[in-house]
Amino acid sequence: MESFTLTTTTIPTISNTFFPKTSQLSLSRCQTRHASPKISCKATKNDDENPRKIHEDKTIANKKLDRRNMLIGLGGLYGAATALGSDPTTLAAPITAPNIAQCGPADLPQDAQGDHNCCPPVAQNIIDFTLPPTPATLKVRPAAHSVDNEYLQKFNRAISLMKALPDTDPRSFSQQAKVHCAYCDGGYNQVGFPNLDLQVHGSWLFLPFHRCYLYFFERILGNLINDPTFAMPFWNWDNPAGMQMPAIYADRNSPLYDSERDGPHQPPTLVDLNFDGEDTDMSTDDLTTANLTVMYRQMVSNAKTARLFLGQPYKAGGSPRGGGSLENVPHGPVHIWTGDRNQPNTEDMGNFYSAARDPIFYAHHSNIDRMWSIWKTLGANRVEFTDSDWLDASFVFYDENAQAVKIRVRDCLDTKKLGYTYQDVDLPWLNSQPTPKRSRIATLFSKLKPAKATTHPPSTSTSPVKFPKPLDSTLKIDIQRPKKSRSKKEKKLQEEVLVVEVELQSDVFVKFDVYVNDEDDVPLKKTIVKTEYAGSFANVPHKHKHKKEHRKMKTTLRLGLTDLIEDLGADDDDGVMVTLVPRSGKEVTIIKDVKIEFAS
Repeated sequence: MESFTLTTTTIPTISNTFFPKTSQLSLSRCQTRHASPKISCKATKNDDENPRKIHEDKTIANKKLDRRNMLIGLGGLYGAATALGSDPTTLAAPITAPNIAQCGPADLPQDAQGDHNCCPPVAQNIIDFTLPPTPATLKVRPAAHSVDNEYLQKFNRAISLMKALPDTDPRSFSQQAKVHCAYCDGGYNQVGFPNLDLQVHGSWLFLPFHRCYLYFFERILGNLINDPTFAMPFWNWDNPAGMQMPAIYADRNSPLYDSERDGPHQPPTLVDLNFDGEDTDMSTDDLTTANLTVMYRQMVSNAKTARLFLGQPYKAGGSPRGGGSLENVPHGPVHIWTGDRNQPNTEDMGNFYSAARDPIFYAHHSNIDRMWSIWKTLGANRVEFTDSDWLDASFVFYDENAQAVKIRVRDCLDTKKLGYTYQDVDLPWLNSQPTPKRSRIATLFSKLKPAKATTHPPSTSTSPVKFPKPLDSTLKIDIQRPKKSRSKKEKKLQEEVLVVEVELQSDVFVKFDVYVNDEDDVPLKKTIVKTEYAGSFANVPHKHKHKKEHRKMKTTLRLGLTDLIEDLGADDDDGVMVTLVPRSGKEVTIIKDVKIEFAS
């Protein structure tokens, strides 16, 4: 059991429903003495599963309090505890559905197109979501590139009817597009924390939020055409047959068309799942191979645990601390690849505020959602979080009857219970494991070398890296491994994880690649098909209303190393050489630290 200590600090008098004016609250991270109320912290071995109980011992004897309610009354207290060095999750509670009546203008780029108000109509009442009766036959979401004409006519009609609804209708296409803007660009504050944005990217909320979003969007479409069996398509970019922008979205006369897409990326151009802002010179065959290798990395070797795949915990009073493998790549690069490079903010898909204005957004995220379903079938430690702060996180959407509905993460974990599944198509990336660049593995680290930074062209400097370090050129860092020569059992129980702490400007497209034990001065992009390529970081531009100072954003990239190190024959090495290669946004990217951890 983990233990925590923090010097007890007296907090000024707080008056609210739960704390009388005379209450003097003495806060300890996990121990309080002679205080009312008492805050009990019992940490389990895994801090993702850390139940906390709150009691009052004089005013409300033996009465349990909801942590969310306590936090609403303790905005100042929470900040004080954090300032004292307390872990922000100590007093955490789930991120809860926002008060949509308190939605404010999103913080959009100065030259953003259209209305800056992304707020939905105010709801008269909000109901809790209940799972629908399980249908006799599940809806099947089809691959967009393979739909027939009958389906296409139905889909076109549904989108046309949604676009024809007045903007005041929360079911309208314009209002549905604004949902993404409100949740992603500062339209909502966290409940109880008016100075903190509610942000659904960059954490464990990413996948469940978008699943719920698409669920209600799909139900609205079906209701408009009076077909409850209708299922939206997915963009099958993980399969060579679907790696082009689906043709149904490229017809200029279709309601699925969006004029603000990148011209050179129209069909038959293949999507680059690791796009960095510049078109690749790889052949069609080579790009296909690279895409499949990227999928293997992000779905298999970089996705062995819930944290690696779903993202970092994000709880009330905190900030997003890092997205999962799928959110980084291919989610981010496909957004940028699709958006129009000639628009001031790569609208529509290339910026969160405008992304959902493009109908292809929903096909892109439908495939992201499909990947979540597939991930759970791949075995090993691929089990979702059991932390109640994840399961009880909630959002508000409008359903097909224009009724506001609050839905929790625990409500959307099983797509079959939600009434849908996906067309069964091949997964060629499962057999696309990369191979080392060298035919004969030669270990690089019989003894650990001092960390150093290199530039392009290479520098003769051998100075150790001192963090924080701007990522304005290629950076090579030699890192000590906490443990080497691990047994198969140890590897199964704990993944070796590379942790890269990053600070960046959130409204800029930032992309960098990570290589391990690659001896090239600057690894070429085409080498992502090799084992030495560990993964990438990608940030889709967006803004934070309450982080105006240079739009700074702190986050973490976590990459699985166990398979990679084994494939390189480096199990017995004391350390590894990590190469960070900036591809886009290098002028606003700072590396705060690079280290290796072990994670269950």
